[in-house]
Amino acid sequence: MIRVPELIERKRDGGELSPDELAELMLGYAKGEIPDYQLAAFCMAVFFRGLSSAETYALTDALIRTGETVDLHGALGRKVVDKHSTGGVGDKTSIAVGPIVAACGVPFGKMSGRGLGHTGGTLDKLESIPGFRVELTTQEFIDQVRSVGLAIVGATANLVPADKKLYALRDVTATVDNYSLIAASIMSKKIAGGADAIVLDVKVGDGAFMKARADAERLADVMINLGRRASREVVAVISNMDDPLGHAVGNALEIREAIATLRGEGPEDFVQLVVEASTQLLALSDLGVPRDEARSRVDQAIADGSALAAYERWIGAQGGKPDEAALPTAPVIRKVIAPRAGYVQSLGAVQVGNAALHLGAGRRDKDDQIDHAVGVLCLKKHGDAIATGDALAEIHARDMASAAAAADEVLGAYEVGDEAPREHSVILDVITA
Repeated sequence: MIRVPELIERKRDGGELSPDELAELMLGYAKGEIPDYQLAAFCMAVFFRGLSSAETYALTDALIRTGETVDLHGALGRKVVDKHSTGGVGDKTSIAVGPIVAACGVPFGKMSGRGLGHTGGTLDKLESIPGFRVELTTQEFIDQVRSVGLAIVGATANLVPADKKLYALRDVTATVDNYSLIAASIMSKKIAGGADAIVLDVKVGDGAFMKARADAERLADVMINLGRRASREVVAVISNMDDPLGHAVGNALEIREAIATLRGEGPEDFVQLVVEASTQLLALSDLGVPRDEARSRVDQAIADGSALAAYERWIGAQGGKPDEAALPTAPVIRKVIAPRAGYVQSLGAVQVGNAALHLGAGRRDKDDQIDHAVGVLCLKKHGDAIATGDALAEIHARDMASAAAAADEVLGAYEVGDEAPREHSVILDVITA
C-alpha cells in the first residue's frame, strides 16, 4: 500500500513518481480510500512542479484503469474516428462533422459532455432536439455506430470515474491550469471511449480556455504524444476563438446552424473548421485516401445531400425529430442596432457567451436547467461593413427584460472602427506530430 504523504512530498520536491504509484493513487482515490485533501495537495504539487512525459502518460493510463473501456475497433472490425474540442463560444462543430464523416463511409463514435459557464456542451445542444436520447448503454452505442455509422452520446458513469472526481477537485482548488493534468483528463476519456483516430480542436483566444497560441500548441503537443503512446493517431487543429464560431450561440440556434452547414449554407468560418476537421478524420481513417481526396469527398458529401441524410438517420436513431421545425423557438426576438457606421473590428467571444448564459442558454452551476430556445445570433462579425441602424445581432429571449439586458451586453461586445481590419482565418495551424 502506497503512503500518499511520501508521494506528495516527492512530487513537491521535484521528484518523479512511477506508473505503479500513480495507478495506486488514482485507483485508491476512485474507490474513496484516499481523501480529497490528499489529492488536492498532490494536484498543487503537480501544478507547481509539473509532470514528466512518462508521468503524464502513466497518469492518463491510471485514470483509464479506474473504469471501463470501449473496444469499438474490436466490435466493428473497422477503424473508428472521434473529434474533441477544448471548448468555445458557438462551437457546434461535432454536430456537423459527425454526419459528414459518416456519409463518407467512416464510422464516427463520440462520447461527449455538457457545458458549464459560457461554453456550451455538445449534449446540451443535442437535447434541444425533441426526443433525442444522449444516454445509451455501451452496447447501444456500439450497435448504433455499426448500423448508422455515427453516435454521439454521454459518457457512462463507469468511463474514467476518477477523472470526474479529480476534475471537480481541481476546479475548486485552483489547479486546473496545468498542461499535464488537462491533457491526461481529455485523453483518458478519448482513449477509453474506443476511437482509433482522433482530431483535437484546440482553441485559443478570448473565448477559449487557452489565451495564448503558444500555450494551445504546447497542450496539443502533449495530447498528441499521449495518443501516440496509447497507439492512437491524433491530429490537432489550432483554431481561433477570439470571435464566436459561426453566427449562432445557443442550443437550438446552433443546431439550426449545423443543419444549414450540412445543406451547404453555413457561415464561412464555421464551414472552414468543419471541413478541415472532417478532412483530417477521413485522412486518418481506413479509407486509405490522401488529404486532397479526403477534402474532395467531404465537399461532395455536403453538395450531394448525403451528409444531411446521414444527420437525419443519426438523429432518428437516437429517438430525435430531425425536422428543423421541431426545434424550440424563443418567444421574444430583439435586434441589436449599430449606433454608427464603420467596420466590425472585433466581437468579444466571452461577452457574447456570457450574454447567452444570462439568457439561460448555459449553466452557472452544474445543476442549472438550460433553456434550449434562447441565445444570440451574431449577424455581423469581424471585418463586416455596417451602416448606422444595421442589425448587428438578434437576441432570442424568454422575456423582454432579459432580451434588453442581453442586447446591452452584446452591443458592448462589438468594437467598431473606421478602417477595415486585417482578415484572419479561423484555422491557425494543423499539428500532426
